[in-house]
Amino acid sequence: MKDNNNERPPLPPFDASTAAQKVRLAEDGWNAQNPEKVSLAYTANSTWRNRSEFIVGREDIVKFLTNKWSKEQDYRLIKELWAFTDNRISVRFAYEWKDSSGQWFRSYGNENWEFDENGLMHRRIASINDLPIAESDRKFHWPLGRRPDEHLGLTELGL
Repeated sequence: MKDNNNERPPLPPFDASTAAQKVRLAEDGWNAQNPEKVSLAYTANSTWRNRSEFIVGREDIVKFLTNKWSKEQDYRLIKELWAFTDNRISVRFAYEWKDSSGQWFRSYGNENWEFDENGLMHRRIASINDLPIAESDRKFHWPLGRRPDEHLGLTELGL
């Protein structure tokens, strides 16, 4: 039985349109950098592997994201749908950020997501690599927050 108060549309099974919509909603959430709000897109017992870190549950997600965004300043993220099935989505992404010394980075990666019947993510597996870049090499220049609809995506940026 579905609990409509805990649904996060679009719901599985995904098609090309709803999978792309789910990816954009995730990107928008992460670009807002509100750990508590982002955690609500995941099941209460969601499991993550993020790089070499293992995270379980919303409380750990909030702690992880709070720490992440305190270190990764001026964070801007683009996600792109790679593949999907009934309740799984694979994305590739890149994000730019700077550390406390002012060094800019572009972090590249892939994520595999698995959703429950209510559209909440219950498994997230992320592989990420960081590349130091010069500030002049940045490609993500919108104001902090949601990426404008007219901003180029990863493919169009050649990433």
